[in-house]
Amino acid sequence: MRIDILTLFPEMCESVLSESIIGRSRQSGLVEINCRQIRDYTLDKHKRVDDTPYGGGMGMIMQTQPIYDCYMSLCEEIGQRPHLIYMSPQGQTLTQAKVRELAEMENVAILCGHYEGIDERVIEEIVDEEISIGDYVLTGGELPALVLADSISRMLPGVLPNEEAFSDESHYSSLLEHPQYTRPYEWHGQTVPDILLSGHHANICKWKREQSLMRTYLRRPDMLSKAKLDKKDIEFLRNFKAQLKDEQKNDKQGDFDK
Repeated sequence: MRIDILTLFPEMCESVLSESIIGRSRQSGLVEINCRQIRDYTLDKHKRVDDTPYGGGMGMIMQTQPIYDCYMSLCEEIGQRPHLIYMSPQGQTLTQAKVRELAEMENVAILCGHYEGIDERVIEEIVDEEISIGDYVLTGGELPALVLADSISRMLPGVLPNEEAFSDESHYSSLLEHPQYTRPYEWHGQTVPDILLSGHHANICKWKREQSLMRTYLRRPDMLSKAKLDKKDIEFLRNFKAQLKDEQKNDKQGDFDK
């Protein structure tokens, strides 16, 4: 798979993408990630890529020409039109389902805005979709682009040791991940759950599944409507909810007795 990031700050992106798992995957050819400098395509003799907004307002707007020419140069280089994503707080919120969808594509390009944004006309002309990483605003699209590039890359074959490395994680199956523990066995008076030391694979899997169900219900109950639950899961959640209700009732009774 090939990912191209269109940005005014390629060095910033390279400094992150050259490290750790993604850096090693790039070196081994498991994923190709390129950072293209939009400023290289401006026709302005002073290398300007922005101008003041029509209608007034604060800040500067990135111009159409450098972005469009940068994109067209990419299309010519790879011989086809990549799926172009504009990182924007107005876009669809990034989900693991969207990441899985993008990871199936051959070519993905990510456009990073800056200043007060980019000229709407170039968005309408070349952008396939807008994606947001949350309901907040950053100074530019580089950090969101790095989040997206990382999340896509780690889904590709060979980047992680095996599929289990990400299939058990939060959001992959619409459930939050179970708690994780490592050495030492005891820390600050807290010990690792004995079930994880039992060596009984079936019981450990059952414990992990139940912990995921409980965490999702307590922290992100909205996700349960999308999760694939079997009869055992549904029965476990029913009993867990009843247990919580009883505990809350007992707590209220205790407060009343005081």
